[in-house]
Formats: sequence, structure tokens, C-alpha cells
Amino acid sequence: MDEEVKREIILEHYQNPLHRHLPEKEGYDKVNTANQSCIDNLDIYVDIKEGIIKDITFTGEACAISISSTSIMIQNLIGKKIEEAIKYIDNFDNMINEKEYDSSLLKEANVYDNIYKQNSRKSCAFLPYRGIREILAKYQK
Repeated sequence: MDEEVKREIILEHYQNPLHRHLPEKEGYDKVNTANQSCIDNLDIYVDIKEGIIKDITFTGEACAISISSTSIMIQNLIGKKIEEAIKYIDNFDNMINEKEYDSSLLKEANVYDNIYKQNSRKSCAFLPYRGIREILAKYQK
């Protein structure tokens, strides 16, 4: 993917993030995830029914990388079974840590494939994934 296209996708998801609002109903699991070295502080709300992620929303303040990463992650996880979501998260983790991964699973999240070059930004890109992992751990069999 062209570097300019990557920047455009990140900027679009930062300026117009998907699912950035409080949940519209009760029953969501909530997790707060924050980076200690910067302002990134997000509340993530996840609705899981019968082992499927039905909805995810988020609120909070964070940098362009964290907000865009959250928006892209949510778009890719809604509708997935817990096992599929974990596989997606593991692939993203592998990508940003220069390990083997399946880029076809990550879709737009591939815009972060060079984030490992800026070590401090890896924690920004992975911030929402840490929160989702925490919630999904409660549902794993």
C-alpha cells in the first residue's frame, strides 16, 4: 500500500472515527485503556452475545494513531466470533512487532505495517487491542 494512501486512511479514521460514542443500550463490557507516556486514554465498550461481537463503541481522548487504530479495529471486529477476533488481534500484534502475519486478515489495519520503525508509536497503535484482549479473555473457553 502506498505511503500517501496509508496517511489518508489514518487521517480519515482520526478525523471521522467510526463508532465513537457511548453505547446506545446497556449490557456492554467496558474497559479503560491508556498509555502512561502520553494523553491516550480510551474507554472501549463491547457487546458480545452468543460468542459473537455484536457491537463496539469507544470514547476518550488520544492521538491520531490511537484514534484511527481504534476506528479501524472496531470496523474489522464487529460481527466476528471471539476466536476470529483473537486471531485478528494476534495478527495485528505480530505485524507491528515484525513477526509473521497474514495481511489479508487485517484489511485497512495494514496501514500500520511500518509502525515498528517508530517504537513509541507501536503502543499507540496497539492501545485499543490491549483493551479488547482484556475483554475477550473473559469469554474464552
